[in-house]
Amino acid sequence: MANLLPLLGFLFFVGFILLQIFKILREYERAVIYTLGRYTSTKGPGLIILIPFIQQMVRVDMRTLVHDVPPQDVISKDNVSVKVNAVIYYRVVDANNAINKVEDYMMATSQLSQTTLRSVLGKHDLDDMLKERDKLNHDVQEIIDQQTDAWGIKVSNVEIKHVDLDPSMIRTIGKQAEAERERRAKVISADGEFQAAAKLAEAAKTLATESGAMQLRYLGALQEIAGNKTNTIVFPVPMEGAGDFLPKLLGGGSSSDNS
Repeated sequence: MANLLPLLGFLFFVGFILLQIFKILREYERAVIYTLGRYTSTKGPGLIILIPFIQQMVRVDMRTLVHDVPPQDVISKDNVSVKVNAVIYYRVVDANNAINKVEDYMMATSQLSQTTLRSVLGKHDLDDMLKERDKLNHDVQEIIDQQTDAWGIKVSNVEIKHVDLDPSMIRTIGKQAEAERERRAKVISADGEFQAAAKLAEAAKTLATESGAMQLRYLGALQEIAGNKTNTIVFPVPMEGAGDFLPKLLGGGSSSDNS
């Protein structure tokens, strides 16, 4: 048993050395290699070989990372206090810069996204935050991407998730929306009256140009109401239409009285 201890120690040492020499990186990983503390190369994926005790490596995940930006207190351009949170999608495109140019690229990107979100939204009104969210997302994404480019970070997308308002402001916005709907209803009603008046004026001009058009219109109206027998219908007759037979009717009545 005592003779096996040196052998086991030797095997353990050899295994430890092999683990230090051979490293396996997944498809989405890259290794930043340092030789005696100096950056020499970026390797991976697959099998890489290191010189024990002389070379070290730092693994870098190259996949798209999702970071939730915590709620930020923002004062809009029209002096409305809101809480806004967002989500940011980014990935490492240069492992060398991500490790050597910034201490912690994840924390740095997180802090930058928070300050940029407050800065950009503070330049817009509340209506812009609620209506033009796509434009604000693009503006925030573009600013963050420009500043993280030196770190080897590519920001692919920024999405504003929630814009939380004070309850009193929600009631105010509700009143404003109700007033806007009433205004639109009045405008639509007035526009309908204007179009109807224009059509009636056009129809009156058409009826005035044809002598028999009014009689045909009256006959059409009589036909429409002829089927309704439940109510008494008073239908006006134009005096110019009754001018031919009214004197005869009156004259016939007087002659019969004289006889």
